[in-house]
Amino acid sequence: MINSIPVKVDKDVSGLNWEVSDPQELARLIGVLAVGQAAHAARILEKLVPNAPAVSVAAFNDAACAQLRIKRGLTAEQKTAAIAHRDGFLFECIAWIATRQNANGRTFLKDPHISATSQGLDGLVIELEPRRQRIRAVTICEEKCTITPRKLFKSQVMPTFTEHHAGSKRSRELLATAVDIIKTNFADTTAATRAAARVIDLDCRHYRAALTVSPPMATAADRAKLFADYKDLANIKQAQRIGATFVVHNDLRDWFEKLAKSVIAEIKSGKVKKRV
Repeated sequence: MINSIPVKVDKDVSGLNWEVSDPQELARLIGVLAVGQAAHAARILEKLVPNAPAVSVAAFNDAACAQLRIKRGLTAEQKTAAIAHRDGFLFECIAWIATRQNANGRTFLKDPHISATSQGLDGLVIELEPRRQRIRAVTICEEKCTITPRKLFKSQVMPTFTEHHAGSKRSRELLATAVDIIKTNFADTTAATRAAARVIDLDCRHYRAALTVSPPMATAADRAKLFADYKDLANIKQAQRIGATFVVHNDLRDWFEKLAKSVIAEIKSGKVKKRV
């Protein structure tokens, strides 16, 4: 449902472009994520189970739909903020799906935020070595759904990455999140914590900035301008600085509004009758 295509940026940044191949399947899977069933969504992407929630509970469904609607009666400023938060959640789900589709059994992902206004790491991807309980790669992710991608990359993404790169106070957050997502693969949490300590090592550190862009920005030259300053994350290789773009061919907010309505329709479809 999301094609992840390698594209050229420049000598400092490796590029990806994400494209939607099946909008209906995408809406259905985001619906599963919105009702708090990320682990089940991963099994759907592995084609182990059908694309539908594992359980359908009215309270879960109503809360998820409420999150995706923009309330009436908001001021213009409040409405703008609510739309940005909603669209940010949807784009975080798109990024999670794109990552999960290309992952293997040794890859572990932080679940998307259930609340559209949640703070903290946008995403974290941990890959263990094939035959050892040792981290091979850790990717810190920032995802921005915006009409001003260059501005947000410079003002929000790079400061966040720079904090992580400097080994600042964000290291504790990074460690705690890493332990949480890999612990089920270890004998106990102590072993998971020892393994997760490797997230601070630059030799396995990757960064991925994902941004929504318009079609005129979908060229190598424009991607290089978009991700300028990425090289300021020193002492790592090109492959460790990832710039992902999601090209929206129509008005950005209209596109995500239609996606939100499709997700709500999938949640409310009542295809799964099981109750708990």
